[in-house]
Amino acid sequence: MRVQDWLTARPVAHRGLHDRSRGIVENMPGAAQAAIDGNFAIECDIQLTADGEAMVHHDDGLGRLTEGAGPLLGLTARALKEVRFKDTSERMMSLADLCILVRGRVPIIVEVKSHFDGDRKLVKRMAKVLKSYAGPVAGMSFDPDQVVALRELIPEVPRGIVAQSSYMEADWPETTPAQRSGMRYLKHAWRTRPQFVAYWVNDLPAPAPWIARHLFGLPLLTWTVRTADQRARAGRYADQMIFEGFRP
Repeated sequence: MRVQDWLTARPVAHRGLHDRSRGIVENMPGAAQAAIDGNFAIECDIQLTADGEAMVHHDDGLGRLTEGAGPLLGLTARALKEVRFKDTSERMMSLADLCILVRGRVPIIVEVKSHFDGDRKLVKRMAKVLKSYAGPVAGMSFDPDQVVALRELIPEVPRGIVAQSSYMEADWPETTPAQRSGMRYLKHAWRTRPQFVAYWVNDLPAPAPWIARHLFGLPLLTWTVRTADQRARAGRYADQMIFEGFRP
């Protein structure tokens, strides 16, 4: 099956099908299970731990959605698996735990979080985990260097770039001016060689994703779709949406 077929076949639940009103927090096991039950693909984030594990979590620190405080890089996977999501009994899971939960029933799209320092440990761990996983899975990142790592370390896994039209220093404090410039307009594509693009819905339409989609045939996902207007924009300019806050 071509990546285009399964990657765009169904809407993608952003960080799982979470709903705080029902006690389901983003990226926790219950959010993944809800997406499976709804037959949606799952988008998730992974962060690196002190002992080199890939944990399913968006933020690089504890506290916003979980108990505790401190950077994930300062804690081991064993310690993080004891961390509860606020107002729930559920705990943080690793990428391997997520793969065991999903068992190939829906696609998983893994966003590799980055400190823009060239460290490949997270992708190396992802490669080891996915070596024994048979279900549909793809990797992506905002960081072109991590997309290169995906291409070189896990060439059999479809890879994508997460992108938008502009990158301000205030929003991207860990990047250099040269890195921010290189992220614009998909200028890195010659070295990252993405096989799909995930572009911010509010920036569509835009020349770079249009060229990627129509001239190079790359599937175009768009994030994060929350409103009716954004859904209409996604339907007009992209192949599939990454959504949250409603059920398509």
